[in-house]
Amino acid sequence: MKVYDIYSKRQKRLMGEFPDIYQYDDIPRQLRIQIVHIMNDAIGAYSNHKETANIFQVIHDILCREYGMLSFEGIFSDGYKADVINFMLGSNDTKQVIDVVELSFQLIYITYRLDNIRYYTAPKITLENAIEELNFRFTEHGVGYQYESGEIIRVDSQIIHAEAVKPVLLLLSDTRFKGANEEFLKAHEHYRHGRYKECLVDCLKAFESTMKTICDIQGWSYQPTDTVKKLIDICFQNNLIPTYLQNQFTSLKSNLESGIPTVRNKNGGHGQGSQPITVPQYFAAYQLHITASTILFLLEAEKSLP
Repeated sequence: MKVYDIYSKRQKRLMGEFPDIYQYDDIPRQLRIQIVHIMNDAIGAYSNHKETANIFQVIHDILCREYGMLSFEGIFSDGYKADVINFMLGSNDTKQVIDVVELSFQLIYITYRLDNIRYYTAPKITLENAIEELNFRFTEHGVGYQYESGEIIRVDSQIIHAEAVKPVLLLLSDTRFKGANEEFLKAHEHYRHGRYKECLVDCLKAFESTMKTICDIQGWSYQPTDTVKKLIDICFQNNLIPTYLQNQFTSLKSNLESGIPTVRNKNGGHGQGSQPITVPQYFAAYQLHITASTILFLLEAEKSLP
């Protein structure tokens, strides 16, 4: 990872100038330029090669189609690479900047899967190093986003993200948990875009899918229409949680039953009635953290089964 602890950084740390908390509404220009350097290194050294140009054209064309634009407005065309970079550097919409970054890294991933493109573009760094530096730069600038499992997700607590969210995404990357993985990532996507009720719904779906997949792996019988409470009962009946832990944590089952599903049912799962229901951001963040911790607990418990 190309990160150097230069003198000015050390001085900023001594002066306490590095941010202590995350913000989400501004992507500093310095960070944007650092991301451009990462993209250049990861996509390829030969910036004028047609394969490199093709990658930036794909980014340009996808975003223009999704934004309902013929081309990036207000940008004098100087080739697709310049257009994409200038758009990212000049946009006042944080979501658009994140769109460019996410799509670029998704295409970098595809590039690394195609040896012929890698040969022509001659990337300077590996995909893993590019992702590692990108996430470091986000953290360095106090910008609360990380690139995980092919998507940009919002981060509210670095500790929770490192100890629960990342391990869960790693375990859910197992193809057997594809459904739960998609739902958990979808919950993060809703959260990032402020769709907090939808976030609660997909948290519960990921929780349910995780338990159903564990049942499938272990050969435990259940019905597709089983509720969360029934699925939890099945997991306990089949000693997913070791007996000595069930006895020690007598409230564990109650916590599982009343945690995720209750939060979702009261705030995202039923009709709103005459008064629209507003789910606050901090409540959705709490739900995401509960879901991550609970799924991680279940997956680790399943791994310990004989």
